[in-house]
Amino acid sequence: MSENTAPIPVKEYLLALEPGAHGGLIRKSSQEYCIPEDEILDASASLNPFGTPFEYPYTGLDLNLLLDRGLEKMEQYPDNRYLEYRKAAAEFTGMGVVPENIIPGNGSTEIIRLVTECVIEEGDSVLIPQPTFSEYEVQCRVLGANIKYIRQQDLLSLNGDILGDAKILFVCNPNNPTGQLFTREQIADIAEKCARNDTLLFVDEAFIELADPDQSVADMVEANNYLFIQRSLTKAFAIPGIRMGFGIASTSFAKVLNNARLSWNLGSIADNVATALLKMEGGVNSRYLVESRELIETERDYLTQKLNRRGFKPFKSSVNYIFVDISEFSMNSTELAQRMASHGVLIRDCSSFQEIGDDYIRVAVRTREENDRILQTIKQVISEWGREQAEAMLDANLEKAADCGRLGSNTDCDYYPCHFEGQDCTLCFCPFYPCEDERTGGQWIESSSGGKVWSCLYCDIVHKPEVVDDVLSVLVKEGRNEKSIKKAWKNALETRL
Repeated sequence: MSENTAPIPVKEYLLALEPGAHGGLIRKSSQEYCIPEDEILDASASLNPFGTPFEYPYTGLDLNLLLDRGLEKMEQYPDNRYLEYRKAAAEFTGMGVVPENIIPGNGSTEIIRLVTECVIEEGDSVLIPQPTFSEYEVQCRVLGANIKYIRQQDLLSLNGDILGDAKILFVCNPNNPTGQLFTREQIADIAEKCARNDTLLFVDEAFIELADPDQSVADMVEANNYLFIQRSLTKAFAIPGIRMGFGIASTSFAKVLNNARLSWNLGSIADNVATALLKMEGGVNSRYLVESRELIETERDYLTQKLNRRGFKPFKSSVNYIFVDISEFSMNSTELAQRMASHGVLIRDCSSFQEIGDDYIRVAVRTREENDRILQTIKQVISEWGREQAEAMLDANLEKAADCGRLGSNTDCDYYPCHFEGQDCTLCFCPFYPCEDERTGGQWIESSSGGKVWSCLYCDIVHKPEVVDDVLSVLVKEGRNEKSIKKAWKNALETRL
């Protein structure tokens, strides 16, 4: 039997499993587009734009010192109880959580896997709202679960008929990718319904510190064995390269999860760094996180306003990323993301989210300088794409004109007449653009995003039949190139201006 046809000793349903799609692909993009990694702006991964706490002396944190202390312990196994880490995590939440409620984790994905392994049996049903973080589905499929999708807007109206058949309901709060934040009262209501129906409510609060930590329901776990909270430190502290997070559950539930989790799931460096971060004075309301939220709010408002001015439809967000509807553009999310990446700016193509289609992107909120670069790159990409489309249309029209002459008025066009009734539309895209000759009626105007742009609104000369004939006599015969365009301008326009 050949290598390609030999059976693989895994559960059969895993053969069709696809990994979750994520942002943050800096190295991949660097290799694909030959752009140095340090020149790439990553607005696809939603990290704290304020930077790491180690950049601010008032935190009292020294990264090199913490790394050195972690390395001192690399010749011994970590203490699998993680007592100091769990104590720091409990105090960090500031909601009466105790160390016995804490389950250490190597980031979000491992925590999701741990909980699903402990709760789901093959064939069980789980509820996943759309759209949301893809790892819920991936980890549940590894366990052989039956995925049932529901709409985000239906979460608050779920009834026993739906919940009663589900082992787990996943709720990301604030939601990734939409940025929607449910209040703690709304989550509490969902949790009460889940408990009545023996359904575990898995609340992912990975971004809560960057949104509104007062909406957390971490203080409710002790009274509800069917409530589990996930926290991820990598987003709030902008250090995704050090994997660390924790779960919060009732003491009885947490004990089982701590017994079942992988031993030594935090290495000595992650343990040491994470503990120091969690011990920061003020916890979720430390000066660092308060100032982070203030920056995010200011820059989110700025970026949202600017995206609106570009014709995009950004959704209202509570956190450090913005979900954007681009359905009014002919360019889909995948092409836009690829074109942005070719210019060194990464955004999140949301087509990989469940049944969302290719009309949405997610843009991380960054600093003002970085946000301006994102906006400028979007403008540049759309301009380049528009010119490509227009030139393709011009070439197609020139090809048609070679057979039958000028094409006349395109009365089926939504914009007809864009200049005057009876205009000829063969040169819909002007071969001379931007001519920068104000004798034509064209002029420099202020663009919506700042700066000047050449406008042809008051130029109608290339839509006059006699001018079109003279232009075509050159471009059809000699083709469209720099030399022929100069000749057509001289023969057809210069004499008429």
